[in-house]
Amino acid sequence: MGRHPNGWQETDKILGMFGGRASSAPKAYRSFVEAGIADGRKPELTGGGLIRSSGGWGEVKLRRKAKEHQKGDERILGDGEFVATVLEAQREKLERRYRLKAQGIDLSKLIERVAEVIGVDIEQIRTPGKQPKRVWARSVVCYLAVSELAATHAVLSIELGMCPSAASKAVARGKLHAGELDYKIE
Repeated sequence: MGRHPNGWQETDKILGMFGGRASSAPKAYRSFVEAGIADGRKPELTGGGLIRSSGGWGEVKLRRKAKEHQKGDERILGDGEFVATVLEAQREKLERRYRLKAQGIDLSKLIERVAEVIGVDIEQIRTPGKQPKRVWARSVVCYLAVSELAATHAVLSIELGMCPSAASKAVARGKLHAGELDYKIE
């Protein structure tokens, strides 16, 4: 639904199937899913991700007999290679968060570092304002806090004096700005 972007998800492609406008596509997608609920359980959609991707338990059993083993995770729909890729990316992300935490990098340190790199005062990041440099810095902080430190929009709203929906929008803007900077937390 666009709330937690992941590089391996093709959200634009899928939402594009439900309308060209970013405001209406998630609603149309939600309606599609709700309509599917009324269909009830379907055998071809029962079981974990690997079971569904393989075509059912029969196919999985045949592969096991042939000594063909694939990585599976019921939360992820895809073949074994895709599942392994997604799980590896998430493992790396989690390890990076632990490493940053071990280095003492928290939201306060992140704010200090972004202020230094962008050339604004720390208080400009911690208080609302419409000056372009301030908005830029706050957006980069929001994006990096969510993507690297797993901060929630609620925490950002308290720390930066904005509502959670504004924090969400700042994360999206910050993703673009962080890419321009080629900025790294460490």
